[in-house]
Amino acid sequence: MSESTHPELESQIKKLIVDALMLDDVTPDEIETDAPLFNEGLGLDSIDALELAIALDKAFGVKIRAEDEGTRAIFRSVATLAAFVAENR
Repeated sequence: MSESTHPELESQIKKLIVDALMLDDVTPDEIETDAPLFNEGLGLDSIDALELAIALDKAFGVKIRAEDEGTRAIFRSVATLAAFVAENR
């Protein structure tokens, strides 16, 4: 487990994930900061990624483009999303 560099931002993103994707069976506290968001982790899919990108834009004013090379890496985990938001807002 890596040391969190953006703990408050990570908390906000976890809440955003639960709210934006209407995850009734998951609480923000249950989302692990370094766990994968897709496949074996939280199990999100490409539609969830689009919804999450829109929610991140509304909440933090950051644009994540599907066609960008680094998009997959940005969406790897809450930690990578927080780092991206911190650098780009």
